[in-house]
Amino acid sequence: MTVGAVPSVDLDDVVGGDTTADRAGGDGAADRRGRRGAGQRWARWVHVYASMISLVLVLFFGVTGLTLNHPDWTFGDEATTATVQGTLTSTDPGTASVDFLAVSEELRSKHGISAAVSDHRLEGTQGSISYRSPGYAADVTFATDTGAYTLVVEQQGVVAVMNDLHKGRDADSSWKWLIDAAAALLVAIAASGLLLQLYLRRRRRSALVAAGVGSVLMVLLAAVTL
Repeated sequence: MTVGAVPSVDLDDVVGGDTTADRAGGDGAADRRGRRGAGQRWARWVHVYASMISLVLVLFFGVTGLTLNHPDWTFGDEATTATVQGTLTSTDPGTASVDFLAVSEELRSKHGISAAVSDHRLEGTQGSISYRSPGYAADVTFATDTGAYTLVVEQQGVVAVMNDLHKGRDADSSWKWLIDAAAALLVAIAASGLLLQLYLRRRRRSALVAAGVGSVLMVLLAAVTL
């Protein structure tokens, strides 16, 4: 089913339609038809609006799913690496400790580093700080006794940045929350689409067969892969 598409509904197809048995059932049958009609309307409402809200997200994760599966698809936008050397003014050769915050702020000011710190270490007189964000990596090593440092910055292309966003790699909590929201919306779209098909008597069997075939194929491919 195309995301966002709502199947046309023939009133005669809807489960609980005005059949002979229902007409003979009186008020009880009318109540059942009312409940089924309400359920069908709610399923349609959820399907339509969840599809529209998540339209761009579905397109994004669909496209990046393809590029993740084909890492050689860079479209000519290759990664670039730059190496810079210099001397820190925020280290004190007379002390054994290092103010990593001061060192980091100096490096940010000098080189425009905006990514979050992912790791920092001190081993003897050698310190290091790593910065990460989607498609971006900066690693600096420095000597605490001389202040000399080497900074290596790797900037990936747009496709690699999108792939990292798809995985939530090195992303902040707000983007990871968005991934959770996108997953919930996709579940709502799938569940409401299946429910809509169950309300259509003439299409219900073929829809369930198609769903079953798709599920079996997925399980078989997963088993072959594993």
